[in-house]
Parts: sequence; C-alpha cells; structure tokens
Amino acid sequence: MERSGCIALVPPRYGEGVVGGAEAVIAETAHGLADRGWAVEVLTTCARDHFTWANEFPAGESTDGSVTVRRFPAVVDTPRADRARIHAAILAGERPSITDQQVWMNDDLRVPELFHFLLDRAGDYRAIVFAPYLFWPTFACGQIAPERTILMPCLHDEPEARLDIFQPLFNSARGLWFLSDPEADLAERIFSLPPRRRVVGSGVRAPAGYDAVGFRTRHGLDRPFVFYAGRREGAKGWEWMLEAFAAAVARYDLPLAMVTCGTGEVHPPAAIADRVIDLGFVSDRERNDAMAAAVAYVQPSALESFSRTIMEAWLAGTLVLANEASDVVRWHCERSGAGLLWRNPDELAEALSFVAASPDAAREVACRGRSYVLEHYDPDKVLDRIEATLWDWT
Repeated sequence: MERSGCIALVPPRYGEGVVGGAEAVIAETAHGLADRGWAVEVLTTCARDHFTWANEFPAGESTDGSVTVRRFPAVVDTPRADRARIHAAILAGERPSITDQQVWMNDDLRVPELFHFLLDRAGDYRAIVFAPYLFWPTFACGQIAPERTILMPCLHDEPEARLDIFQPLFNSARGLWFLSDPEADLAERIFSLPPRRRVVGSGVRAPAGYDAVGFRTRHGLDRPFVFYAGRREGAKGWEWMLEAFAAAVARYDLPLAMVTCGTGEVHPPAAIADRVIDLGFVSDRERNDAMAAAVAYVQPSALESFSRTIMEAWLAGTLVLANEASDVVRWHCERSGAGLLWRNPDELAEALSFVAASPDAAREVACRGRSYVLEHYDPDKVLDRIEATLWDWT
C-alpha cells in the first residue's frame, strides 16, 4: 500500500541523553517508519530531563537521520505548590474536583507553542501519535484533532489514570496502540475505549554482539554483579531496591555488586556504598555490554507498560529478577519462562542468592528469553503491525 502523508510523533522528550521507555519506543518507531518510506516528524520539547524540564536543546527544526524534529520550549511554573497539594490527595485515593484536576495538570510542564502549532497545522498530518498519556503535551495536544490522534498511552495501574480529565483523551482518539496485553486489559477496565485499538508491542533490535569481558575490564569489575538501567527514582522502585539489596548482601553474605546506569541520583546505604557502581548515562553499546556481563538484571518497578530493559537483558542471555506486582513484567516472565519473580525483600534476597551461587543455572533459565524477544518483538514484526493500523485507521 502507498505510504503517503506525514506521520507526527509527539513525546515530551526526544534526543541524545534522554532516558525513558516511552521515549525509546517513539524513537524506534519514528526511525522504523522513516526507513520504510514514510515522511516522519517528531514534535517535542527542548527538554532533556523530566525532573527540571530545563530547555537544553535549541528550539526550531532539525533532522535526526531521515526524521524531521521540531522542538518547542518547555514552560514550567514554580514552585508548583497547587500541584503538590492536589497530587498528595490523588495518591491518598481521593478524587479531586475537575477544577483541581485541571490545575494539577497545568501546574507543571506546558508547551504552548506546540499547542498553537498543532492548532494551525494538525491537518497537515495523516496521523499524530502521542505518548505517554500522563504528560501535558499528550493531554492537551492530543485533543486538538482527535480524528487524527493515535494514543500510545504507556498506561500503568496508578491513581492518576483514574482521573476524570483523561477520559476524553482515551475515549475520543482515532485509535490506540498498546505495548502489551495487560496494558490493554487495564485500559479496558478504566476507559470506554474506541473500537480501533491494537496491541502492537515495541520493537527491540538485537545487537550484533556483546563484549562482556571488555566491560568488566573497562570498569575494573572483579566480582559478579547485578545490573539496573533506567530512571533512578521512587516511582521505579529504585530506593526500595537499594535497601533490599543491602539486606540481601548482609543476610547471605553475597559477593555481588550492583552496577547501574541512567538518570537520577544514586544514594546507596552506607553498608553497600562500595558495592554500588554508578555509570551515569552511557551509550547503548555500553549498556548492552553491561547486560551481557551481569549475572542478573533486576527490575523493581511495578509501573510498567512494556519494560524494554528486560527485553535487552534477555537478548543478552541474562536472567531477569522482577517485581511480581507488575502485571506486565509478570506476564512477560510467565510467557517466556526466563525470569524469576519476587514479592518482597526476602524473596528478592533468595533470588540474588541463587544467581550468586549458581550463575550457570541462572544463564540456563535466561536463555529462553532471547527467542521470546525475537519471536514477539522483532522490530520488523512490530512495524508490520503499526503500518497495518495506519492503513486501516487513517
């Protein structure tokens, strides 16, 4: 079929140094569609960091390979006192008024120039893909031209998802792309969804090779280690994991270190401060080498819609130790048979003890993961599913 018309993808951040699952999926999709002959534009902010939303990239138009990138300044009001007050009520299980919900959404990142650009130019695009649902660019701009909007919500089972203000965004979109079956099931429980929706997944490309030995040598690692990559913050279970790792090391006298890369601060307990190695932001190749060198990858987050990093671990032949509280990660682990699930610090400690004592057995379990990723999340197969929706819905 003809690949006519321009596809716009709208993430809150995009570019070098940006860490985030939704942002990685958008980048993979943008370049994949462009490689297949689609005209693709990314409409995004000038921000790199989602904590500060500081405008680090220059505003205006640029190119990233075959993808056109249009950046608009991020605007953030401080001190955001109303947002903090209302968010505390949301997390406590309260249902704020519609007015307070609107204040909560608008008392943070806003991108007015992007909003006005789409008011004028939405008709120029065959489809406008927004992700994730929780940020102002998707909430506000995703309702400008709902007949052209494809929402990739990256939905988690969190109190914010049940706010009334998100109902029109989900209900009126032209279509929805989900990354996993449990995410789609969750959306169906919360929203009245349009008929056009499909689980497309996320493409994860297998690296040409790995250099585990070189990674260990470069970083002077002479002991086995577990690995974590991504956002180091409370919402991802980072601080909890550090405490649980410290308890496991003390309980079983484990020889393990923990290596981590990504964004966010790293403040390990004093007892394991010499065992936590923070690489900061690293290249994809260095991250892949770390995955291959690790005895296990630890995924502590309960809030996942896909969990790209566990796919990267399985491609590297590394066992995943995952939080059972995440429906999505549990689903992946049960389907692949390549992960160990834990529910509390004691069970995580037992899993860590296993990989420390039996690394060969851990690798044997993990080897099922690579075929699982290649079967379900090969980038070409994912792009086939995405293109089918573009032809059917737009």
